[in-house]
Amino acid sequence: MSLTVSMPSSRKGDRAAPSFRRPPLVPVLAALAAALAVAVLTAVATGGVSVPLDRSLSHLAALLGLPGTPLSERDWMVLTMLRLARIVLAAAVGVTLGVAGVALQAVFRNPLADPGLVGVSSGAALAGSAAMVLGVSGLGLARSGLSLATVLPLAAFLGALAATVLILAISRRDGRNSPATMLLAGIAVNAIGGAGIGLFSYLGDDLALRQMTFWMMGGFGGSSWAQIGPAMVLMGLATAGLLAGARRLDLFAMGEREAFLQGLDPHRFAVRTVLLVALGVGAAVAVSGLIGFVGLIVPHVMRILLGPVHRRLMPATALAAAVLLVLADTVARTIAAPADVPAGLLLGAVGGPFFLWLLRRRSGGLGGA
Repeated sequence: MSLTVSMPSSRKGDRAAPSFRRPPLVPVLAALAAALAVAVLTAVATGGVSVPLDRSLSHLAALLGLPGTPLSERDWMVLTMLRLARIVLAAAVGVTLGVAGVALQAVFRNPLADPGLVGVSSGAALAGSAAMVLGVSGLGLARSGLSLATVLPLAAFLGALAATVLILAISRRDGRNSPATMLLAGIAVNAIGGAGIGLFSYLGDDLALRQMTFWMMGGFGGSSWAQIGPAMVLMGLATAGLLAGARRLDLFAMGEREAFLQGLDPHRFAVRTVLLVALGVGAAVAVSGLIGFVGLIVPHVMRILLGPVHRRLMPATALAAAVLLVLADTVARTIAAPADVPAGLLLGAVGGPFFLWLLRRRSGGLGGA
């Protein structure tokens, strides 16, 4: 069944504007998958070390036993160990932040909910900063044999979880979460997180301070398969869990009473969703730093295009967010080459004005599309 949404009626007359028919999901997903493939191929062929796409494809053909010319050892190392790891990480972080943004907006019943705006990312960043400054030994885990690459995603997850639970508890009144209180609580948590990060910046040595500075800007520089492995597992588990709950998010959006009558335990489902969001966002922040607007703008645009049904919205948002971050990272590492501009700064510079443009363009503000 196709979904239609009536546009606001004209102020100069009583005639309603033509309805906007939602496109079918499959063609939209196919177009987004094609866009992601183009973005990945563009990223593979772009960088400080030139590895043209035709040479990469020729190497792939040679690996498959077809006519082709293998890459040099240097180009092969650059392509597989550095560039592909960075591209895969950017796509994974985009998917995670996009799906987490949709889930938070459903749980809070507010399209302004975003891991960055409501303090989830700040909680993860605060815990991650503590892990970087204190180190494995400072956290009392010296005998565990764990490395910082393993501890950092777990610490960020716990920080994101603590921030999310705090915001949910503060904003809950009479069995419901107040959107206004939630946003104000998010601002407070962001302020607390910023103060805590500043404190750890003051306490850290020069190396830790440099790491924190670039990490807070958000980006994928220096990504390697060994570094991103644990975080990729956590992001994958969280994203899979959130996507599997898309139908129940539609029930939850009907209201807690209606959801309960349909056989869904709203409180248990909300807690489960919050845990998955904290897990995914914590892991994403651990390996990429603070990257804003992905979980806010992409779901908003996809909701305009496809409507509010989460079974349609979540997979489309996942692909669109992956496209956005792969392209943003490609631009970030080439716009001022050989310097590597943090992708988080680029998205902040573009995302803020773009979101204001969306608000201006849609006179209804952030109401459901």
